[in-house]
Amino acid sequence: MDGSPTPPAPEPDTKDWTWVIEKPCPECGFDAAQLDRDDVGAMLRANAEQWTELLEHPLVAQRPAPTTWSGLEYACHVRDVCLLYLQRLDRMLAEDGPHYDNWDQDATAIEQRYDLQDPATVASELVDAAEALADRFEEVSGDGWERTGFRGDGAAFTVESFARYLIHDPVHHVDDVRKGYASLSR
Repeated sequence: MDGSPTPPAPEPDTKDWTWVIEKPCPECGFDAAQLDRDDVGAMLRANAEQWTELLEHPLVAQRPAPTTWSGLEYACHVRDVCLLYLQRLDRMLAEDGPHYDNWDQDATAIEQRYDLQDPATVASELVDAAEALADRFEEVSGDGWERTGFRGDGAAFTVESFARYLIHDPVHHVDDVRKGYASLSR
């Protein structure tokens, strides 16, 4: 984009986070098991508004540690998660048991130069992506919640468990960014 050196990649997150569907996350406190599936759309929209505020922070592009994403990079990731999950949700609702390719979030961050993107543009794109995904979840009814899809590693999801798994990601990353801003402000 502007010839700036690529920042160091974070240590790859190789954890299988599917357990967050059933247990509270000890890091951010979110409990997806308590989520009413009909609240996912509203939660996505509310979360996107939090990102709009986080992207206005004066330290938005600064990393709290060399291999920890900045608030801007996390926001780009959340935007792209919403776009990816919209595609996956569409496939789950249109196809019988689709299998998804693995997504390398760290490679995407580097290839798309998350670190150099404009925070105001990212905020707008994130809100739009979250809105589209929220709208799509709100269209699901009845047996649609039981349709299935499979991640590249074989993890199986229903649309309902997929919604619970998804919503943890942007909520968790809001917590990551707030902690990062706090450490940068010390």
